[in-house]
Amino acid sequence: MIARAAFALGLLLADAAAATAPEDSLRPAGRPAGIAASPGPELEVSTLAGPELMRPKGRPMSEQTLAVAALGVVTLPDVGPGSSLRPSLRPDAIVQQVLFKRRKLRKTSVCGDIDIQGEPVGSVVGSLPGCGAKSAVRVSSVAGVQLSKKSVMTCDMAKSLNRWVERDVEKAFGRRNRVVSLRVAAHYSCRTRNNRPGARISEHGKGKAIDISGFTLEDGETITVLEGWQKRRTRRKLRKIWKAACGPFGTVLGPDADRYHKDHFHLDVARHRGGSYCR
Repeated sequence: MIARAAFALGLLLADAAAATAPEDSLRPAGRPAGIAASPGPELEVSTLAGPELMRPKGRPMSEQTLAVAALGVVTLPDVGPGSSLRPSLRPDAIVQQVLFKRRKLRKTSVCGDIDIQGEPVGSVVGSLPGCGAKSAVRVSSVAGVQLSKKSVMTCDMAKSLNRWVERDVEKAFGRRNRVVSLRVAAHYSCRTRNNRPGARISEHGKGKAIDISGFTLEDGETITVLEGWQKRRTRRKLRKIWKAACGPFGTVLGPDADRYHKDHFHLDVARHRGGSYCR
């Protein structure tokens, strides 16, 4: 009797569950035979055969590169989605021009530096005791910046001038308006300091000094030390140039030094016990 009642109760529960069950089964559908047999159109079975077949293929050369290599000219094609962004090949003609220019500059360089252009002078004999210079050169430009007049000096002086111009002077007024020329007020001159009777021989008389009175910019403007030292637009840049000379040169004198240097910078390579002397 109890067994019949339990059986009847089980049938009732089964009917209730069937009435509330979803129409479709929640089990995952089986994978179709066609998919299981093939890895798909993007992965062929042959690509999985070995590591040598999985190596990436080399990038084909662009039409731009092929055209430049064939014609030997540089063109600027329209840049688009299909255009290569790789730089064009440099024609041999341009390379030859650069090499020829460097060979030409090397022939006219002095002091073993291609950036110092000029000609050798040799020994300079002074008219006063203490004057003169050995192995002097006549410099026309340093670091690509011209001197207003060819200046006689020693190689030590030329190298210091080149270093100062290259690092500080050339870009003092901006990269878009560079200094292209230095106005030379004085270079080698056999005389005493400030031309005073009985004074010691100036560094100018030894080929170790130069006086710069102005800076000519790329746009043609010339900034003079006399006027530019006081003008608000240029005084800060001139003072920066003057300060940067302390180091490459042993002596640096400017408009604030004394009345003899109101209109120029005096630069020389004299050695002092306490280091560079800058006023």
